[in-house]
Amino acid sequence: MASDSIPTELILEILSRLPAKSIARFHCVSKLWAPMLSRPYFKELLLTKSSAQAQPQPRLFFAIEGKDQWSFFSLPQHQSPYEKSSSSFVVTPKFHMKFPPNNMRIYPGNDRRFSCGYASGLMYFYGMWIKQEHYDGVPVLCNPITGRYASLPYLYRYRRAYSFLGFDPIDKQYKVLCMAYPCCPNHHKIMTLGTGEMSWRRIKCSLRHENVSEGICIDGVLYYLGDTSERLNKFVIVCFDVMSEKFKFIYPESFCELINYKGKLGVIYYDDYDDDAIELRLWVLEDAEKQEWLEYAYTLRDDKFLDHYVSVVGVTASGEIVLSMGDFTFKQPFYVFYFNPEKNTLQRVEIQGFGEYHEAVNNPSRVHFFVDDASSFYRFADHVEYLNVNDPKLLKSNIYITPFDEGYVHIE
Repeated sequence: MASDSIPTELILEILSRLPAKSIARFHCVSKLWAPMLSRPYFKELLLTKSSAQAQPQPRLFFAIEGKDQWSFFSLPQHQSPYEKSSSSFVVTPKFHMKFPPNNMRIYPGNDRRFSCGYASGLMYFYGMWIKQEHYDGVPVLCNPITGRYASLPYLYRYRRAYSFLGFDPIDKQYKVLCMAYPCCPNHHKIMTLGTGEMSWRRIKCSLRHENVSEGICIDGVLYYLGDTSERLNKFVIVCFDVMSEKFKFIYPESFCELINYKGKLGVIYYDDYDDDAIELRLWVLEDAEKQEWLEYAYTLRDDKFLDHYVSVVGVTASGEIVLSMGDFTFKQPFYVFYFNPEKNTLQRVEIQGFGEYHEAVNNPSRVHFFVDDASSFYRFADHVEYLNVNDPKLLKSNIYITPFDEGYVHIE
């Protein structure tokens, strides 16, 4: 097939009818095909065709920390009707991959060089060590479904790194925001992915603060919790518009957890945690400009709360509040809880199968939990099995998982 004899649009129309795995392999056909298959036109064509088909079910993602490698799993969001309060059942998540390969290392969560995030199907790690580049703070993007990854330009940081991944659904661009540690000589920096020659740019923030939470990106706005005092007692919700690159600030009453509540910012306060009960308040931002909130209060009870500390990790597309244990230990049950506010029912789900791929014998392994936002662009990312950025130069290596050696990342 010669691209000079057949119109490019016709070639793309033909290729768009093929399975996603075939499209991913065709990136390696030639230097002309790789950029052609990464054109925004082709991505929109795939999005249109995938939208006409059955929509993928939203999922829950589990990223389990290991000493040298992380393990990625996913599970469809629970959508079955509740039969009774506190009913329990067992599910097995799908294992996707271990990351990174042997020439890379993720620093542990308590290391100053560590930071991770998630946005629209991509995992982001700041501070990775890459052997051939001899750097100990390389930002890396990873698609946990496909195993594809890309390293980003190195950025030196003083003291602890505060770095976030955001996605602009209007211009369909990922951006990495790196905030400087207070009272250090560094500047705040930002980088847009898929813009050819990528580089870090300075960006200004009018409020001095220290980050105290991971970030969540909701409808093009990146949110994270900061502290403006020296004693960690004056908190602020930092709101960064990914497209305009402007900051706004919301001042909560105290420390809180941030979640995506059906496409809106949700703020969780724990008023009490006693034996088998959790008392929590949920504030949902209804109008960002007017700072209008809706407040809800819930009491959740389960006899497993006493033995396993759990916390709110997100909300499903159908509005169920998801709680999860924070650590996984080998041969110990791992629980996820679904709370339906409308029916006031709580359902416990035991997750089995982590231990088949991830060893956590002596010490617990931290579990990072991400709730799929079920956006149209995410469904597109799910359909196309390659790292979802506009610039093919980001795909520095051909990563895949073979059917004969599932669970390990291979590099060609």
